[in-house]
Amino acid sequence: MRILSLSLSLAAILFTAGAQLNAQASRTWVSGVGDDANPCSRTAPCKTFAGAISKTAAGGEINVLDPGGFGAVTITKSITISSIGFEAGVLVTGTDGIVIAAGPTDTVWLRGLDIFSIGTAALTDNRGIKFLSGAMLTVENCTIKGFPKRGISIESSTPGAKAFITNTLVLDQTNNGIVIDPPSVTNTAVLDRVRVINSTALGLGVNPGGLAYVTNSNFSHNGSAGVFATGTAKLTLDSNLISDNGIGVSLASGGLARMSNNDVVGNTVGFSTAGGTLNSFGDNHTTGNTDNVQPTVNNHFSPL
Repeated sequence: MRILSLSLSLAAILFTAGAQLNAQASRTWVSGVGDDANPCSRTAPCKTFAGAISKTAAGGEINVLDPGGFGAVTITKSITISSIGFEAGVLVTGTDGIVIAAGPTDTVWLRGLDIFSIGTAALTDNRGIKFLSGAMLTVENCTIKGFPKRGISIESSTPGAKAFITNTLVLDQTNNGIVIDPPSVTNTAVLDRVRVINSTALGLGVNPGGLAYVTNSNFSHNGSAGVFATGTAKLTLDSNLISDNGIGVSLASGGLARMSNNDVVGNTVGFSTAGGTLNSFGDNHTTGNTDNVQPTVNNHFSPL
């Protein structure tokens, strides 16, 4: 009986120890000099976001302790990855930067990250941030640069998914900057103080099922168009600069843009409505476009 009691006590101790080892923390840490074998605590941080995420509870937060490159990561649950005051790099070659493949009620917040595609590999389909599923994504104070497909791709399979992008720079994409492209559901994106500069194709593209509300943002030096909408897509544009693009505002068949207090300047073509609908609230301005023909649908633009 005594031997049995000792055996049960030992088993209980081992079970408790195992549970403690497998417990996930609500807050974890990464460092440029960390190690993924660590528990990701503040005094023993991990090295990568991928190493930390498995040790972080759903709804928890990964914080950056000091500058470093923390690698690509796939997110499958509610979580925050946050860097304030330190360079937090996600440097990749031939792969996506951050993929969100979360549950239908999950929310993800990315803050203060530099997400860059580097190297000379022949790349075709990689994205800086790829929102595949989940209820809500927030991107704040981030820089996304050099991806061959899209800088930020909002394509959540979750009906009614939302993305909030603020104070973020999307730069030097070799195809499109930001695209809202839901798969047969509705996705909504709200952009404020976003700059999309020097994409080879589109600055902002909204495909059928996409809704975009854009304020105080800049779409400049994009090869095909600054902003684009097609099909059932709807764009609301307020107080933005759309300049030096191939086309400033481009609407394919069915696309709708509502515009207020925007400056559309210095584009090769100011507007291309091609079966779409452009509504102006009467306080927009246009000048310096090589083809400076005003839109003919609800045309209330005035020269600067």
